[in-house]
Amino acid sequence: MRDSFFHLARIISLVVVCAFVLAGCTTVPETGRTQMNFLTAADEMQMGLTEFDKMKKEVPISKDAAANALLQKVGKRIAAVAPMPNAQWEFVVFESKEANAFCLPGGKVGVYTGILPITKDEGGLATVIGHEVAHAVARHGGERISTAMGLQLLGAAVDASTQNTKYHNYAVAGYGLGSQLGAALPHNRMQESEADHLGLLYMARAGYDPEASVAFWQRFAEFNKQAGGETPWFLRTHPLDETRIKQLQNWMPEAKAQFKAASP
Repeated sequence: MRDSFFHLARIISLVVVCAFVLAGCTTVPETGRTQMNFLTAADEMQMGLTEFDKMKKEVPISKDAAANALLQKVGKRIAAVAPMPNAQWEFVVFESKEANAFCLPGGKVGVYTGILPITKDEGGLATVIGHEVAHAVARHGGERISTAMGLQLLGAAVDASTQNTKYHNYAVAGYGLGSQLGAALPHNRMQESEADHLGLLYMARAGYDPEASVAFWQRFAEFNKQAGGETPWFLRTHPLDETRIKQLQNWMPEAKAQFKAASP
């Protein structure tokens, strides 16, 4: 009874996954990676615009003229080499102590003032902006939403197929933990690495020395050490800093081949 039941559960889960994968396969520009994304580019762009407008009303925008001018300069240079012709690029400096930056679908990029002491210079900021622009180009936002939808539907299938058995609670709990550690978090880390790779190429094409990316991540690693509270690697949404630095060094020959120093 137990074996036949779990066999049925596996069949249901497989059917659900196959249906989702076949229904929403797209390709990431530059890398050619196949991704699952059920959202259209237009839908993503509208979501990004709505959320960014909301954020601009809720989070103070920095009045630092120098920081804003530098962000516009770097953002425009990198956006100009990114293969996303229909993007509605917008770059905003938000007043926050958080050492972070983000990109919403469609090209809405936000940088918190807390990360500026770590970016330190134009090359450091180009590293951050290249990474965020890469998220938009690769449509990581829509892919992440689609992945969450797929995992949720698969979880519902597991829940339904085990509902009337004594294994129900174990199956649901096991799926919840397994889907996070085995699917969602590794997928997030993969996206971050892909954005690091593409961002490195974009900053190089825009005329920024790609070596600046390694220097930035070394500074960021030191910042994280001083902040403390290191999260185990398997619970992280981002790769370890040392992993990112090593990957960037491996991709450096490719980036340098595309680097041409900008005119003064």
